[in-house]
Amino acid sequence: MNQILIQGYTIEQLAEALKPLFETQTPLEQQQLENPLLTRDEVCKLLSFNKTSLWKHTKSGKLKSYGIGNKVFYKRSEVLEAVKPINH
Repeated sequence: MNQILIQGYTIEQLAEALKPLFETQTPLEQQQLENPLLTRDEVCKLLSFNKTSLWKHTKSGKLKSYGIGNKVFYKRSEVLEAVKPINH
């Protein structure tokens, strides 16, 4: 077994030293908080779709898209809600 022995620190000091490790967000989590809109490429990557499948799901109404200028976006929360499994 691998063991780490720490001497000379109280539990509170150790907790304070480790706190930044648990509070930091990954770049992906940070991006999700900052940008609730996804591009078509981001949705395809998130759902492992190609653009044809994304277009079909958008056209059928399963996914709702938003046009801003000549660009198409999807709300992250709506995309994630659309792929939640339905429990019967």
